Amino acid sequence: MHADHDASAPAAETIGFDDFLKVDIRVGTVVAAEPFPEARKPALKLTIDFGPVIGRRRSSAQVTENHTSEDLVGRQVMAVVNFPPRQIGPMMSEVLTLGFPDAEGKVVLIGPVMPVPDGGRLF
Repeated sequence: MHADHDASAPAAETIGFDDFLKVDIRVGTVVAAEPFPEARKPALKLTIDFGPVIGRRRSSAQVTENHTSEDLVGRQVMAVVNFPPRQIGPMMSEVLTLGFPDAEGKVVLIGPVMPVPDGGRLF
């Protein structure tokens, strides 16, 4: 876990609203979650459906401490969809799935508290 993810870290530097708008965070439904044994750190390979415009995208997520493949399928999560794809071992990760650290610093994925249409943008 990065030091800036720690709950005791100060707020990041001030940015303009236009900077925030550059980060495209969308909601999608996990349609597949598989083990990713080739990853350096324990991870799952996620396929997330962001609706008809963005479609399905893949993500490598280091979430194995708090999530299982079974509990993720069908769940809505949030992800940054406009970063360039990143090679993670043999897989191309196309989106950054978002979460918060638990008390031990392990990732807890975030999503809406009630169902919303896939592809909706965070505002």
